[in-house]
Amino acid sequence: MAVDTVLREREAAGQPIRVGMVGAGTTGRSVALQLGTPVPGMRLVAIANRTLAKGERAFREAHIHGWSRVSSASDAEQAILRGTPVLTDDPTVLTACEAIDIIVEVTGTVEAGALVVLDAIAHRKHVVMVNAELDSLIGPILNERARQAGVVLTNTDGDEPGVAMTLLRYLRTLGLKPVAAGNIKGMVDYYRTPDTQRAFAEKYDQDARKVTSFADATKLSMEAALLANATGFRVGRRGMYGPACKDVREIAERLPAAAMLETGLVDYALGAAPHTGAFVVVHEDAPLKQAQFAYCKLGDGPFYVLYTPFHLPHLQIASTIARAVIDHDPTVTPLAGPVCEVITVAKRDLKAGERLDGIGGFCAYGLVDNAVDARAADALPIGLSENCMLRRDKKKDDVVSFDDVMLPAGRRADALWREQQMRWPMGDAKASLERVLVEAGS
Repeated sequence: MAVDTVLREREAAGQPIRVGMVGAGTTGRSVALQLGTPVPGMRLVAIANRTLAKGERAFREAHIHGWSRVSSASDAEQAILRGTPVLTDDPTVLTACEAIDIIVEVTGTVEAGALVVLDAIAHRKHVVMVNAELDSLIGPILNERARQAGVVLTNTDGDEPGVAMTLLRYLRTLGLKPVAAGNIKGMVDYYRTPDTQRAFAEKYDQDARKVTSFADATKLSMEAALLANATGFRVGRRGMYGPACKDVREIAERLPAAAMLETGLVDYALGAAPHTGAFVVVHEDAPLKQAQFAYCKLGDGPFYVLYTPFHLPHLQIASTIARAVIDHDPTVTPLAGPVCEVITVAKRDLKAGERLDGIGGFCAYGLVDNAVDARAADALPIGLSENCMLRRDKKKDDVVSFDDVMLPAGRRADALWREQQMRWPMGDAKASLERVLVEAGS
């Protein structure tokens, strides 16, 4: 039965999907606002945020009233079953609450986000990650855990990888052959910092580091890694080609044909109309079919671009939630192990003894690379870079390797990354693994 029909039936029966959200920053508040409309057959019943005032703001802006603060899963369950939304500063209250059907993880963090996802999976809850930072780093191993538990772990429709994947899957159902996919980017400047982005962030009530990651190619690279891991497509080179285009349909002529046909490509169109959304390139070399494509005004081929001219994360997430709960269908999730990674590159000259400040900071930007090449270079994933201390000087635009840094001790993300490498080994990753093992105290 169609998802929209099931949602209407759930609404009529008074049995909506009960959503718990962890994280109430700018993105979380946008999600809450949409779910508070409310979406038919779906209710936001719980928010966890370490700063309770932000959770209160999210409920208030969404016009969800009468919530109560709780400190245990049992208290949360009783309140939700009475029809009372709940607020807590402890994510485990939501992950353990039996009255919640699905967790939407919107922390935008790696370490804390990983703990939320693991606990939700342990309690056999579906999880939507609005968290490219986490997913691009250890999405494959987290998805393996979810599969073993019989639950769905997925990134979301509305973000570009989900928009591209939804379109790509639809095109496959038509018998078409996708060979490339990606998004449309307005600008890329590797050297943006929280200082250069602060005014923009304040204007739109966003976090300056988050906005920096949007501008310096890190978020773009993380989204490309998600799409690569979900499709099996590669990048043509470190950082992608990113050709400048007036219109997104030009991307079919700007990407190398041989690479699209051999491995499939993830990439992006720079500055292209319609200036937002995602695209998929399909290939067709049969003359009669090419004539039909030309009649439909799709061009002369053999490569054709189809695209979605919008991406609306806070709106489209409802589709991902419904598909996960009703059909156990992830919108975008890794096929298996990592196909691409996002590696750490120096944003400026760095000195031995400095501590890297992670995603969206002053020290480094992230570039997507094929996983086999990233491991051959012993590259440090950008998602593990925060608080790493440099052992030696690094020049601007140098790749930072595991050998260049000392990792902080005791992080769960390091252990999960190590587990992921052991599960899907590639190249000679032994040196990296040994360092992570030693520095993590294993």
